[in-house]
Amino acid sequence: MDMKQQGMKWLMATLGVAMLAGCSSAPQQERIDAPQGGTLSGPVVEQRWNLLLVGTDERLSMPETPFFRIGRDGKVSGSDGCNQFTGKVSLGESQRIEFSELASTRMACPNMEDAKRVTDMLDTAYRYLIDHDRLVFFGPDSRVLGGWREAN
Repeated sequence: MDMKQQGMKWLMATLGVAMLAGCSSAPQQERIDAPQGGTLSGPVVEQRWNLLLVGTDERLSMPETPFFRIGRDGKVSGSDGCNQFTGKVSLGESQRIEFSELASTRMACPNMEDAKRVTDMLDTAYRYLIDHDRLVFFGPDSRVLGGWREAN
């Protein structure tokens, strides 16, 4: 089984679990509060995440692998494959996530549309699910936005 088939098999299994979990609450009823003591914790924090897929199956071919890292201070930094970005992150109950105040450098790159898709994924992320070394973002409508892999 090649890497793409393995990735798809993992993603489909993860989606089945996520669909069950995603049906349990309405987005408009949730609120993200500031972390106690001003620090974030959890498996998504203090880890570099490299882009695996956009949507459910599309791999991007970029000069640099898009990635991000969330610090305990609630700040996110990374690259969209072209430009560096920074911003803030809030985490809540039920794997709720919200990226805000994203700002990036403005270098012209050959794959600007793909780079924008990466930052749009972060802007739209509403929930996340971690399975082993994989992280999947979902939109408010429970649609899969993309997947990330824990960097070694």
